[in-house]
Amino acid sequence: MSDSASNTEDFIQIEIFPSRILSPETAQKLITEIYKVDGVIRVMVQGNRLPDKVCSGPGTGEKVEHPLKKPIQIGDQVVELKICVGRIRVELSNAEAKEQIREVCEKLFPFPFEFREGHFLKKKPTVTDYAKLGPGADPRFLGMVDPKSRADQLIFIEKQEKQEKKDKNE
Repeated sequence: MSDSASNTEDFIQIEIFPSRILSPETAQKLITEIYKVDGVIRVMVQGNRLPDKVCSGPGTGEKVEHPLKKPIQIGDQVVELKICVGRIRVELSNAEAKEQIREVCEKLFPFPFEFREGHFLKKKPTVTDYAKLGPGADPRFLGMVDPKSRADQLIFIEKQEKQEKKDKNE
């Protein structure tokens, strides 16, 4: 596992930090467009957690109906957003993909955003990765597990092209 995880050092990591919280519709459009770009390895969406139930006050225990807590569809998979989408981190295999993603953001966002290159995703397993995923975890999952989650909430979405190639080979 350490060999394949160390190979990620050659990859480019970018962070898209919009000046506003993204609506579920905008988040869906952005993630769908990001996954269409060749060279995308993994995408992580980050933001504040949306509560399931009221934890204090007169409505304690009641279900929270938050307008940003809607299901979104990425490819064939439907995912319920449990966070307010605040930033998106993407790992890429080449610089051309970086520029394509910048163009996607400029096209979709009518508001300002920051577009940074740096190291945002883990390259080596952390204690949380080991505890939640085990010793033989896939390197694509490193640093993407929420240490505060009680259940397995990591959602992995395969790119459509890979699925189509598998179907054609069968």
